[in-house]
Parts: sequence; structure tokens; C-alpha cells
Amino acid sequence: MARLTGTRPVATRRWGCAAAFLLLLFTVQAAQKADFSGDSTAATINHSLTLLQRLQELLQNGNGSDSVLRVRSAASDEPKVFHTHQLLLSLQSEVFESLLRNQSVVTLYEPPETAALFEKFIRYLYCGGVSILLHQAIPMHQLASKYRVWGLQRGVAEYMRTHLASESSQGHVVGWYHYAVRVGDAALQESCLQFLAWNLSAVLGSAEWGSVSVELLLLLLERSDLVLHSELELYTAVEGWLSRRQPEAPVAERVLRSIRYPMIAPSQLFRLQAQSAVLARHRGAVQDLLFQAFQFHAASPLHFAKYFDVNCSMFLPRNYLAPSWGSQWVITNPARDDRSTSFQTQLGPSSHDAGKRVTWNVLFSPRWLPVSLRPVYSDSVAGAIQPVRIEDGRPRLVITPAMSSPDFAGVSFQKTVLVGVRQQGRVLVKHAYSFHQSSDEAADFLAHADLQKRTSEYLIDNSLHLHIIIKPVYHSLIKVKK
Repeated sequence: MARLTGTRPVATRRWGCAAAFLLLLFTVQAAQKADFSGDSTAATINHSLTLLQRLQELLQNGNGSDSVLRVRSAASDEPKVFHTHQLLLSLQSEVFESLLRNQSVVTLYEPPETAALFEKFIRYLYCGGVSILLHQAIPMHQLASKYRVWGLQRGVAEYMRTHLASESSQGHVVGWYHYAVRVGDAALQESCLQFLAWNLSAVLGSAEWGSVSVELLLLLLERSDLVLHSELELYTAVEGWLSRRQPEAPVAERVLRSIRYPMIAPSQLFRLQAQSAVLARHRGAVQDLLFQAFQFHAASPLHFAKYFDVNCSMFLPRNYLAPSWGSQWVITNPARDDRSTSFQTQLGPSSHDAGKRVTWNVLFSPRWLPVSLRPVYSDSVAGAIQPVRIEDGRPRLVITPAMSSPDFAGVSFQKTVLVGVRQQGRVLVKHAYSFHQSSDEAADFLAHADLQKRTSEYLIDNSLHLHIIIKPVYHSLIKVKK
């Protein structure tokens, strides 16, 4: 815990310079908000940028300073000294208001990471703005939280939520997630978790994967919305994580039991049993799951469902990018006109259905209009049609099977549409829309996207990048025998 100490107060306070600037600031703001009663000769004279520059010079030169902050850190023998102004610090931070109430010199003890940013932090208190980099986000958030500068704290948290996709050499999202858990920032925690789930393949191959905690790993393995090439890719990454981290046996076994083995082909399962050192070490903990997976692949799904509960996560596919589960669709100039395509998927993940294919037809419309907005004839002017603006329409994606539903006995389908965007030079998943077999389309598909603009964040080189995934889900038609 950082310590704060100080000396006794001086006899007098020199508020003059800081108070004068603050008074000028309030005067400018009041003038900007004044009601000129429609006078056409009224004008606003705004020198606020000059004021901010003067405030920055005030900090830099220490003119009229009435308080001193001495920042000590284990990384340096010499403290950093800041000649400050009590009024400005107190206006921004209730902690500084309390510290400077009865003393003019305060010694602050900071870890090296936050001490390195303390000058930026103090400059924010004077000027209301600060520039930070990815690796500076956590220490800046720590300073804002410690000294209760709530505006800066919210600003840094928002910066973190909007820069999850930014590219960094060592990765940062996993570290930000762990930090969000420590400080109790639920919104940042959920944003990081969602980003990791939708872009897991990119994380599995990065340096970040080794820093994933047990708790985070188990949370990810519980999810069915993980986006990755296959369940085998996930197992390989988990095996590497276990080999590096060497957790206790109960933890390793819990992790291994979270793999969805029925989603891995029998030939690959045989290879894992023969070659995986991790699986050999914990074979007893997952033997029942492996045996069940082989039974799943060997039997008819309808027959298997008579004896086993298939309505559980073990038999629910994740968002796999392999060709047998869906298809990528790049739509050039998506605002131009309607498009259609078709592709095939395997009927189900069971090897019993390996030779069965389902054909899917997809229709994309950039300006579909709901019934309430479609053109109608007007009664007042014969033949006239109510004008319809392009912006009244919204993008629409319809996915339908080319086969009849009786062909899918015992199987239902969940459809997922991934929307890729380019951020910091990488193509990442920005949105995932999921809807069930009972519906042909996602109701809110790209509801807030402006595809008319070539600069739209949803477009990559003026193209819309989609990946459509069909997730077959077996369901029990007969009650499971006990």
C-alpha cells in the first residue's frame, strides 16, 4: 500500500496566481453560456486555449506555488519534486484536498510504473487532458483511482475498452482483464472477455496466452461463442498452457474436462491418446469423456440420444471457422445492391453424418425496408408514391436451408454471422450475430452500420467481411434411459 506523509503547514497561503487563472476560466465559461436574447451583434470571444497554455506554464515554472509534492520510488534514490498549487489540485482530487489542508509539503510513495507517469498525471490536473500509450493505461488508471480523480479514471477505462484491438508486441488484453478483475471494473472485464472469446485464435498464437490465469482459462472454456478454427486447435493450445504452467492435478483435470471431445474427429482423438503427454498423464480424469466421444461418433445421433443427454455443452459446437462448419463471404461495394450466395456444411459433428451435407442459401440486402416504410400509393395524388429515403432502410441478411425440415430429424441449427473489421492493421471480429433455426435472420443485423460511407468502420477496402457459421445441435427425441 502506498504511503503518504507530510510536514506542518507554512504560516500563509499564496493563492493569488492560481486563483486569478481559475477566476478567468470561470468568467470565460460564463460568457460562453450567456443568453444574448437573439442579438445578431453578439459574439463569443474564446481564449480558453491560451488559458490552458498559461496553466501548463504555471505548473512547469512553479510560479506562485504554495505546495510541493515529493514523489519517491524504489526505482530512484532521488524524489521527483513538483511545485504545485493547492487550489488546482484540490478542485480535481478530494485526496489532495485532504492532504494539503494542513501541510504544504507532501511526500508520496509510488511504485516505479506509476511514478514514471506522475508528471503526466499532474499535468492532467492542470490542463484536463493527457496522452497515453497501451502500456501506460493500467498505471494511469491506478493513479486516477488512488487519488480519486474520477473523470480521468473513467477516461482511461474507456480508452482501454476502445483499444482492445490495438496491436502490441506482447499483447495487453489478458493483462487488462486481470486488472479489471482486481479493481472490480465489471464493464471493462466483460469487454475484455468478449474480445478474447471472439478473437481467440489470434490470442492462442501470441505471447499473451501464457499469461492467462486459471480462472480466465476456465471462463473461456465454458463459452460456446469462442471463435477458433476447431476444437483440436483449442486442445493443442490448452495442452501447451498446461505444459508451461504445470498446475496441480485437480486444476489440470478440470481444464481437460472442459474440452468438447465429441467435436474432435475420431482419427484425431486416437492420435491425441497416442501422442499427448498431458493426456497420458491425466488419462484417468478424462477417460469417460473420450469413451463417450467415440460412442458419439460411432452411433446414429438418434440412437445415441436415446441413452445420453445431448442437450449439454459437451455436444454443442463452438464458433468453428473450418470449412465444414460454414463459409466466409466478402461482399464488395455492399451498399450497391442485393447479393446472394450459397454454401454447404456437414449435417452434424458426428462421424455418422460425415457424408451428409446441407446446402444453405444466403441473401444480403443493404437497404431492406420494413413494411411500415415501404412505398405506397397516396390517395391525395393519383399515382403518386410516398418518397422513401435510402437511409430509411437497413442491412438485412437472410439464411435459409435448401432442404426441407424432415431431412433434419433430431438436429436443429444455430446460425452465427461474424463481422470482421480492420483495426490497427489486423482483421478482427467486431460483432457476432446468432439466431436459431426458427428464424431466417438476425433482427438487429448491422443496425447501426453506415455502409453508404466508404470510410465506414465495418468495411475493409470498401468490402464487408462476413463469416457465416452453422452450428448443428442434436436434441433428444426420446427420454434418456437411466
